[in-house]
Amino acid sequence: MRQAAKSPIPNPQSRLFVLIAGESSGDLLGAGLIGALRERYPAARFEGIGGPAMLAAGFEAWYRAEELAVMGYVEVLRHLPRLLAIRRAATRRALAARPDAFIGIDAPDFNLGLETTLKRAGIATVHYVSPSVWAWKEKRAARIGQSADRVLCLFPMEPPIYARHGVDARFVGHPLADAFPLEPDPATARAALGLPQDAPVLALLPGSRLGEIERLGPDFLAAARLLATEIPDLRIVAPMANEPCRAAFAALRAEVAGREAKQGAEPFRDERFLTPVGEAHLALRAADAVLLTSGTAALEAMLAKRPMVVAYRLAPLTYRLVRGLRLLKVERYALPNVLAGRALVPELMQDDCTPEALAAALAPTLRSRSIDPALLAEYRRQHRELARGASRSAAAAVAELVEERAGDRPVGANPSSEGTP
Repeated sequence: MRQAAKSPIPNPQSRLFVLIAGESSGDLLGAGLIGALRERYPAARFEGIGGPAMLAAGFEAWYRAEELAVMGYVEVLRHLPRLLAIRRAATRRALAARPDAFIGIDAPDFNLGLETTLKRAGIATVHYVSPSVWAWKEKRAARIGQSADRVLCLFPMEPPIYARHGVDARFVGHPLADAFPLEPDPATARAALGLPQDAPVLALLPGSRLGEIERLGPDFLAAARLLATEIPDLRIVAPMANEPCRAAFAALRAEVAGREAKQGAEPFRDERFLTPVGEAHLALRAADAVLLTSGTAALEAMLAKRPMVVAYRLAPLTYRLVRGLRLLKVERYALPNVLAGRALVPELMQDDCTPEALAAALAPTLRSRSIDPALLAEYRRQHRELARGASRSAAAAVAELVEERAGDRPVGANPSSEGTP
């Protein structure tokens, strides 16, 4: 009697990871994680939702990350049917694929519900980039633990918050801290952008989303105009995330210039105003001062060791909802201030975000072209704390979870798919 052929022993190198990243920052994190996981599992496959950096790392995209790049309650409501349809389709595919691990990269509004369903189905779930639990009510940390088996945190103050709620969270460091040199070289950055070495330079970063550019761009441009009037040799560089952002910003510039021309103002000469695409880090290193939106750009300016003014304005209804429901529990929003635990850099938010206030906060630094030594020392301390080899640390945390799970149940087992939409 012939014996049935034995099933081949699964090759642990041929893991399957499903990743979902939203926006360009998540795409970069995903690409770094894919590279580090591939060092451990050379034959691994990576599928899900990602952007160009993940695709270049060998990722198979079900959808593009740009389709998830929506921010704010009002904005999300407008796109909600499409986002829900994408999430349902991604959930079905992930359940069918039964990956060794699902990794939701940021995009908590999209990923956490999906992670809950997959976790109930017995799939290992990781959430990479903790939502700002230090800014929101702590109950959110417990809810995230219901969705993710493990949370990978970019900032050191986050794991202790999760620990209070019994959630497995690991500080892996921030990939941007690994990418920036501890001592930046402004002269080389200026040469690369074609900027003079002896002129003051202001960097404008009004955001990587079209909605942010529409809300903040006019005030940023008006502030730049006020500063250029006071500082005749001022150069301005406004790096844009992509071509649509540059086109939107150019349209705003034309609109503002038209209004100024009617008032008799001389327009910016082209050589005084640069709008490169994809050169934010160069622009930050080249600048004497930076005007930016609250978010990752503030962290990047800190890593570039630049004085900054942080501004933000939400859509009015979104802001009223956040304030009316008391969703925020902090008074500081800029990451350098949060990491320092004090007011390190100026924040001008919502009604305080006016051209006059922005220009007044920036003018002293642009005139002196220097950075306060105490500010520089704190920037260096924060940089060292965050530089932990984040992609490899994150990959180690994911691999540890995968290998623990592989020991718990046979490869190929098909637990209950409770929670399938």
